[in-house]
Amino acid sequence: MPRVWEVPVHDSTRVRDVRLAARDAARHAGLADDRVATAELVATELATNLLKHAGGGQVLLDLVGPTVPVHGDERLLLVQIMAVDHGPGMADTAAALRDGYTTTASLGAGLGTCLRIADDFSLHSTPGRGTTAMARIGPHRDTAGPYPAPPPVRAGGVNIPLAGGEFSGDAWACVRAADRVTLLLADGLGHGPQAARASSAAVAALRSDPHLPPTDLLRRMHTVLRDTRGAAVAVAQLDLGAGQLHFAGVGNVGARLRAGDRWQGLVSCPGIVGAHLPARLPPHQERWTRDSLLVLHSDGLPSRWTPGPATETPSPLDPAVIAASIVRDASSPARPVRDDTAVAVLGPLPTDHPS
Repeated sequence: MPRVWEVPVHDSTRVRDVRLAARDAARHAGLADDRVATAELVATELATNLLKHAGGGQVLLDLVGPTVPVHGDERLLLVQIMAVDHGPGMADTAAALRDGYTTTASLGAGLGTCLRIADDFSLHSTPGRGTTAMARIGPHRDTAGPYPAPPPVRAGGVNIPLAGGEFSGDAWACVRAADRVTLLLADGLGHGPQAARASSAAVAALRSDPHLPPTDLLRRMHTVLRDTRGAAVAVAQLDLGAGQLHFAGVGNVGARLRAGDRWQGLVSCPGIVGAHLPARLPPHQERWTRDSLLVLHSDGLPSRWTPGPATETPSPLDPAVIAASIVRDASSPARPVRDDTAVAVLGPLPTDHPS
């Protein structure tokens, strides 16, 4: 089930809590001791930077799969550490990543070291809005190869439980089957472990039959979720060869597609997967290009959220950073997220991304 560690960081005592949460998450992911230590170091540095430069914020730790599903390793778990704040922001993020840049009263590692030792690292900041920093740490991997070329897209997301809960009722996943990349977001009814059980069942169904088109996947999930509370589910499947995005959704899960500088909504049908599935599931098809960006989100995010600087094209940002920035810009310290909130993003793979 979607286990999430959320730690508000508003004073120095919470930095230790972030470090312990990183250790716990890394052990849940089955990482070796040296990778556990890496997760602790990165999490501590990100939490310290929140205090020093933004006056506080929150750290979210989650267990996620690879952003580019290519080697049949979608079940591989990485620890994703996301630091989000509503602080003054940075005018020059490149300076913060240079060697030798450190913060006082920190470990002295600096964001540059986080960049080097994490498997993935991405940073985005907007003056006046705040900063989002993300790192992922995974297990040691066999690099001998050969491996097939990665798809020209990658996925990422963020999952925030209501009121700091241990489990989120939302879940997202991205899998690849031949030339099809499928992004799913499920919102289990209610909150807590039972809602998480429903959304997790939807993810398991996708992983069992990743070759099915969206409408058939939803019908398959409807059968699988009958003994759960049910869930709202959106499924977007990209046909890489044809350059076409196929979408189908049931329930209150949002979807928006950007083509160039134009955004359009993708509409789901009323219903609940596992309880009330419409007899007809009309598929939606759109052209996919190198500047396309897809955002799926649960109803914890306001339906009228406004795309911010992180969503602008072209963007080299990691999709998870885009997702977290969307949530940050739609909320505030005085107006936190109102529900379990998950946002998943599918976007182009930068040409300089390591394969």
